[in-house]
Amino acid sequence: MALKVISLVILAVQLITPILAKPNLIPSDESKLDDWIDHNMKVYEKDKGNVSETINNKVTLDKVLTAAENAVKIVKVRKDGKGDFETITDAVKSIPSGNTGRVIVWIGGGVYREHITVDRSKSFVTFYGDEDNVPVITFDGTAQKFGTWNSATVAVESHYFVAANIAFVNSAPKPKGKLNGEQAVALRISGDKAAFHNCKFIGFQDTLCDDKGRHLFRDCYIEGTVDFIFGNGQSLYLNTTIRSVAKQTGVITAQARTMVSENSGFTFVHCKIIAEGDTYLGRAWKDMPRVIFAYTYMGPHIDVNGWSNGMWPIQALAKKDVYYGEYKCMGPGANTSGRVKYAKMLTDEEIKPFMSMTFIQGNKWLIQPPNLKR
Repeated sequence: MALKVISLVILAVQLITPILAKPNLIPSDESKLDDWIDHNMKVYEKDKGNVSETINNKVTLDKVLTAAENAVKIVKVRKDGKGDFETITDAVKSIPSGNTGRVIVWIGGGVYREHITVDRSKSFVTFYGDEDNVPVITFDGTAQKFGTWNSATVAVESHYFVAANIAFVNSAPKPKGKLNGEQAVALRISGDKAAFHNCKFIGFQDTLCDDKGRHLFRDCYIEGTVDFIFGNGQSLYLNTTIRSVAKQTGVITAQARTMVSENSGFTFVHCKIIAEGDTYLGRAWKDMPRVIFAYTYMGPHIDVNGWSNGMWPIQALAKKDVYYGEYKCMGPGANTSGRVKYAKMLTDEEIKPFMSMTFIQGNKWLIQPPNLKR
């Protein structure tokens, strides 16, 4: 009887151990990053409608996501008229409100001048571009005409959105420095559980509105001048190139966390920063921003202070509740000897919460994008 009890205890420990295991941290070796991502973001598999795929220590996928991936529909957009639609706007309009199945909008190469909103009633939408001829979605909306929020070339308000091989561009002219009305967003993501793979976000001021929700950006390119990654999202950026094209002073991030209790923040890991003029890693938009750069290459144009106090609320400085962190970055701009006093040089222990998929709870919703051929 005693042996049976001991056996049951051992079995219970074996079952519980994977769930209690420490998070699988992002490797310091960049060459191992793809393998780490593949391990933590499994290819979704289904077997005759009976889905049992689990990822990252036996944590199952969201039930609604599992059901959606069991009911995939593909619609094609081609400018030559050989697809189901000639515009992305019409393809999105064809998706019914309350949609519960994955709809993949396959987009052929070319330039699409459109002003698109995927509203909150249309979850499980994928924009999938032809990787051999990446489509460009462009519009020239500005804050002066539409307001910053609605200036976005593409605005996504629904959950479980995915984009792969897409260039999101705001083609409004480069700001002249007036600031008011010159904001021009290329993409706004306001939905939860969204992933972007091999995408480009191109604009000047306020290029990427990482508004709210949990997001992954993998193998992307982001270009702008001032506050060109901004919002209150909870996002992980992996192997992404960040380029400031400001000739004078550039600012990369304007994160909008307002309370320490909020989980939001931007984490950049194994990224590359290049710039044309003096560039800051970030400045506060709201009271308590949180931005972390780890294992990131910083080019020579990063300002020696690292972080700007422009727009900074005085009360936040007094409370020291801002969270601007750096960890084992490299390159001429990564020298931390001249950093502002409120910047944090993170320890091995302090960086851990930001260095796994658990930062965005990705083990419950992140799956590989589809691999569609032409």
